[in-house]
Amino acid sequence: MLRSSSLYGPVAAMVALSMMVPVVAQAAKPNVQSFGTWRNPQNSVHVRAQPCGKQMCGVVVWANDKAKADAAKGGTNRLVGSALFQGFVRESEGVWRGKVFVPDIGKTFSGTISVLDADHMEGKGCLLGKVGCKSQIWTRMK
Repeated sequence: MLRSSSLYGPVAAMVALSMMVPVVAQAAKPNVQSFGTWRNPQNSVHVRAQPCGKQMCGVVVWANDKAKADAAKGGTNRLVGSALFQGFVRESEGVWRGKVFVPDIGKTFSGTISVLDADHMEGKGCLLGKVGCKSQIWTRMK
C-alpha cells in the first residue's frame, strides 16, 4: 500500500510520479516542451526532465529538508541527484511512459507523464493495472 507523502506523485513523480504497463514508443523526436525543471504540488521537490539518449529521465535538483528526511526513511540517503524518472519513452505528443522511483518508500513503478500545457504536467501511476491510481499536477519552474 502506498502512503501519501511530499514526494509521491510524478511522478507519481512527478513526479511523481507510477505503475502502468510500459508501452514501446514510436520513433520520433522528443517533445522539447516536456523537458525542463518541474516542481511537485507541495514545492518540496524540483526535478529536471531531460533527454537521455532517445528517452527522458528526471533527476532531483532540489529538495526541502522534509522531503530529504522522508526519502532517508525510505532508504534514499541522497535525494538530490537521484533519478526519479527512468527510461521514459515518448508514446505520443507530450505523453511519456517509463519508471518512476518513489524515494520515500524505496520503490520503482511504471507510470506516465502527460504535458497538459506549457506550464503543467500530470504524473500518474497505479499499483496494479488500473487499481490504486494516483496523479499529481507538476508546475514548470521559470
